[in-house]
This record gives sequence, C-alpha cells and structure tokens, in this order.
Amino acid sequence: MSGDAASGDAIPASLNQDESPYKAWRPVIAARTHAVSTGHYLATQAAFQILEAGGNAIDAGVAAGLILGVVHSDQVNIAGVAPMIVWIAERNELVTIDGVGVWPAAASCELFQRDHGGAVPEGLLRTVVPAAPAAYIEALTRYGTMSFKDIAGYAARFARDGFIMYPFLAEQLQLVARKNARWPSNSAIYLPGGQSPRVGDLFVQADLGRSLQYMIDEEQAALAKGYDRQGGLQAARDAFYRGDLMRTITRFHAENGGLLTERDMADYRVKRAPALRTTLGDLDVYSCGFWSQGPALLQAINVLSGFDLQSLGHNSAAYVHHIAEALKLVFADREKFFGDPDVTDVPQELLLSSTYADERRRLIRSDQAWPQMPPAFGGTTAAKTTSATVSHDGPFDTSYVAIVDGKGNAISINPSDVCSDTIVIPGTGLAPSSRGSQSWADPQHPSSVAPGKRPRLTPNPVMAMRRGHVTMPIGSPGGDSQVQAVLQVLLNMTLFDMDPQTAIEQPRFITYSHPDSFAPHPSFPGLLCLEGRFPSSVAASLSRLGHKVNMWPDRLWRAGGVCLVRADHDRGVMEAGADPRRAAAYALGW
Repeated sequence: MSGDAASGDAIPASLNQDESPYKAWRPVIAARTHAVSTGHYLATQAAFQILEAGGNAIDAGVAAGLILGVVHSDQVNIAGVAPMIVWIAERNELVTIDGVGVWPAAASCELFQRDHGGAVPEGLLRTVVPAAPAAYIEALTRYGTMSFKDIAGYAARFARDGFIMYPFLAEQLQLVARKNARWPSNSAIYLPGGQSPRVGDLFVQADLGRSLQYMIDEEQAALAKGYDRQGGLQAARDAFYRGDLMRTITRFHAENGGLLTERDMADYRVKRAPALRTTLGDLDVYSCGFWSQGPALLQAINVLSGFDLQSLGHNSAAYVHHIAEALKLVFADREKFFGDPDVTDVPQELLLSSTYADERRRLIRSDQAWPQMPPAFGGTTAAKTTSATVSHDGPFDTSYVAIVDGKGNAISINPSDVCSDTIVIPGTGLAPSSRGSQSWADPQHPSSVAPGKRPRLTPNPVMAMRRGHVTMPIGSPGGDSQVQAVLQVLLNMTLFDMDPQTAIEQPRFITYSHPDSFAPHPSFPGLLCLEGRFPSSVAASLSRLGHKVNMWPDRLWRAGGVCLVRADHDRGVMEAGADPRRAAAYALGW
C-alpha cells in the first residue's frame, strides 16, 4: 500500500458504490415551516419575508408575481396574464383562477383577414384585456390576509428605486432590442440612451412604479374612509379597470388604432373553476382548463402510463423517443381541439380519458419517429405543418411562482407577457397583454380570434398532490417547452426518485414538431433538441429512429426554467428547487 493511501488520502472504491448517478449544481432547499421558489431571487426573498411576517401562501404568491412583473418585465407584465392554481388546506379547496384576458368586443377574424392578410400583427392589435391585476386581487380577496399595499409595496419599490441589471435580463433585452426600438415608449425604458442596459446598471422603471403606487394609494384612500380589507382591494382593482389607468390605456388605443375600450376593461372578470386531474403513480396531477395548454401535460402522462419508462433507462434513446412521440401526439390534439371551452366545443372528457390514451398510444412505434406532427383524433394522415427557420429572438416569455406555507396552503402561478411585441402605454410603464399572439385569424381554428374569447394560453401552472401527504406546486416558463420541461421533471422525481433540485437539473429534450403557439405559428417537423450533456450515442440512436436532432449547449434557458416546492406532510419536510438554466431563479425556505 502506498504512503498516500495509508495516510487516508485515497478514496476507497466502496465509498462510491452507493453514490447517486444524478448530480446537481445547487443544493435542494429543505425547510420545516414554509418554502418558496420563483423565477427571480428578489421575488423569492420578498415572498419569504411576507411568510415570515405572518402572511399566507396566497399573500406571498401575489407579491412574488407582481415583483416578477418588475424584475422580469421583458417576460412578465404587471398588465399581462397570471393563471394560477390555489390550494387552501383547511377547506380542502383546490381552484384555478384563469388570469387571462378576453379579446375586445371589436376583435374578429374578419378584421385580421381583411386588413392584415390573416396575421395577428405585433403592436396594439394583439392586445386582450389585461388580466393579471384582476387575478391577483381576486386571489387576495378570497384567500389572502393582507392589504394590497403590504403585497404590492415590494414591486412598487423595485420599479421606483430600481434594481441591479443581471445577466439573464440583459441578454434577453439585447435579443429584442430591435423590437423595442420600434416604439418610443418602449425605447425610453428598455433602450435608455439608445443602448440596452448593461449588467451592473441600475435599472429603473419610474412610470411602472407610479402605476403601482396609484393602485396602492386608491386602496389606502378607501381604507381611510372606513372600507374593510375587501373594500380596499376593490378600490385598488377599480384604479386599474375603471380609474385613471384604464382611461390612459384605452385613450391610447383609441388614438392609435387599438381595439381595447373602456367597456372592455370595466366589464372584465376573471374566472374560477375546478382544476383538471390525472394520476402519475400515487400523485394526482392538476392543471388549468383547455383555455390553456395545461391539459396537454395530463394527456402526455396518460399516454405514457402504458409504457414501462423506468425499464428503458433514464434519458436513454428509447426513453427520449417514447416521451417525444407522446408529446407529438398531445400537441396534435392541442392544435385541433384546445381553445376557450366557453366559446369552443372541446371534447374534454374524451381527451382526458384512459380509453383515448390507449388509442393514441398505439400510434407510437418503438422503431420509428413520426416525421412531423401525427394526426389528431379521427385523422388518417399527418397534420399539415409549415416548416420555418428556427427563431432566436423568442418569444420565450413567462416566469413562475411556487409557494407552500406552514398551514399547508399552496399556490402555483405562471405570470407572463412580453414588452417587445406591443407598445408600452406612455406614462404607465405597462404593456397591456399581447396574448392575442396565441390566437389564429382562422374561424375554423379552436383558438380563433373572437370577441370575449380567451386565447389558448401557454402558461400553465401545475399542482401535484397526494391529499394530506404531499403538496407540490410546479411550473416553468418557456412557451411550448413548458409542458415538456415539467413532464420531464415529474418523471425524474416519480420514476427515478430524484430530489427536486436534481430532477430539475437533469439534461432536457424539447420537440418542436408542431405549430408554435405564438404567431405566426411556425412549425419544425421532426425537430428534437437535446441539451449538450446527452451522449453522442443517444443523439445518433435518435437520428436513426428518424428524429431531426439538434444539439444545444449543456444548460440552455430555452429548455425551460422549472421551479417547485414539494411539501412532504408525513415527514414534515419541504424541499424546493429552482432551475439554474435561468440563473436568477432561486428557492428559499425555513
């Protein structure tokens, strides 16, 4: 035995035998009382402070969502969308709040076909009613405990006083600089002095800070008059939908060819509904309704339930192939059926049934990939797709909030909407929801433009539960990659027993063999992107199966940015993870 070995410097092979093959860059955050994971550390910190001050998960979640509209205002807008799932443990109540606005009364497919060649162009015309403020205040009114001032004060301060520009935001703003340069009000914020902000700059959004402060002031004035907390929250809501902010937004639309009117804003109400459900192992997995792409996750789980994925080996070629093919099938269904069920006839029960999953599963061949998007239900040929060049300037918007508090309450929020494909309303700092980009000017499409109709939303918060035992809010940014990223993390945890952080950091793959949810809805038949940590042998095997494999860098933000909190009530332990692919995302717990 050598001297080094005798001195204990050598590591005996036996010590490595039980080591997990899965490694994470960051530690899983473990807690006993409450835990938070969001797309930005400032949102995480503020939400944690609210929990420490006695607020519940809903108070903390709304605060975090508003902050993301400041520190992620390239990808999340205060006047954007904010779909959420809320769990109130004491009442055993699980509910979705849609948080997505409807098309103005003046919108129609005919308008876009006649005047814009069937496109839904960038700018004011793709604006739907801003829904996030209404969704946040609805959640606070029904399930929260604190005032709007207590909740929104953090976001107002970060907008007014600024925050230090960080690398991911600087990179994203540089990618969309040419888009923001089209409009003076956007340029004034996102191209100060004609240049994108640099890492380390103080980034101030003074108009946005004033807009938030106006809502706070209106609440405080109502409270001073003797209104209760709910009355104060209503005053904050009215400030946006019936007060000066509404008038400023709709006046700009009227003067610049937009469609949004005072009546559209004043009449808007968010919608609450039960969550949709399927099972993954011993977990119940819940999504929002068919007005979002959320049910695609549930369908994918159902289709994959008929395969022994674990035996295929984690991220083996066969494993990736089966999951990618299942995703192609559910995205074909998404294209044919998904739309606002209040307006569109969606066969919801059929699409989520085990019988239907059995039928779809038969279309997956272990030895051959579909060369493009497969047929939807009832189809006999592959659905028509239009190939295009892969775009590198988005949109890959959205962020995410996951929180579980000490009483077991939980919230899952996917706030979103970009600043670069529509006009910031001068003097407000707000870019009202451009989510009309996820509609089609084709009256035959299930997500067609129609007055009062919700676009089919990509943001899709998820809640996974084992009632009384486990509560797990989980979600991701990333457009059409959201369902794919969340699915892979859920499988990593349930099939391969990974902790949340390790499950998040595993190499990911994303299929693009479907029409993109964002206008102009390009498709990339057969394209399958793999992060660089996949072995070349796996890529080669997938290519032989017929996938058009494209290799990405090792950890790429385009593959999503999953955050989650898993509360194991049996052990009394919460574990939280945040995705380093979007490096500002962080988890915190105690």
